[in-house]
Formats: sequence, C-alpha cells, structure tokens
Amino acid sequence: MQRKTLQKNILIFLTIMAIGYPVTSFGAWALPGNYGLPVGHITDIIEGILNWLLVIIGLVSIIGFVIAGAKYILAMGDDKAVESAKNAMKNSIIGVVVALSGYVIIQAVVYMLNGYSTF
Repeated sequence: MQRKTLQKNILIFLTIMAIGYPVTSFGAWALPGNYGLPVGHITDIIEGILNWLLVIIGLVSIIGFVIAGAKYILAMGDDKAVESAKNAMKNSIIGVVVALSGYVIIQAVVYMLNGYSTF
C-alpha cells in the first residue's frame, strides 16, 4: 500500500516537473518591461550620459552665480569681499559658457557620427 502511494506521489511530482520546468526555464514567467536598462545604440547612451553631465554642470554654475550675487550684495563695501564675489561671478559665467559650448560640441559630433550633412 505504501509503495503504491509512493509511486503515485513520484509520478505526480515528475508530471509537475515535466510541465513546469520548461515554462520556468524558458522565461515564460518573466515580468514585462525593460527594468530601466538602457536600450539602443551606444552613441545614444553616451549622448544621454553627456547631456546629463552638462545639465549638472549648468545647474552648478547657475547656483554658483546666485551664491556669488548674494556674496556681492552682502559685501557691503568691503573691497576684498566685493573682489571675491566678482571672481566667483566670472567663474560661474565661464561655467555656463563651457556647459553650453559642450552641448553644442556634443550635438555636432553626434550629427557627424550619424552621417547627417547639416547641423
């Protein structure tokens, strides 16, 4: 009696494994979606990364400019503090120019690499 029960349980187990194993091993249970991984050409991925870096550089430059303006206002006639604020403003403007130039250069290189004749 126990032997028949054991054989029956083994048969049920093997049947479930025969049906279930191919389904799980071939990815039928995979969730839909791309899980946030980059999809596309390597040039698109690099362009996206560089654009994000340029946005960060631009934001840091603008925040630096605002802080330099606050330093200039709060200098209250102190020549040393005014000069320091002016240098900070100059450096912030240079940062914005570099960020914008970098964006233009990246777009030009991407257009050239993709074979477009006009910019």
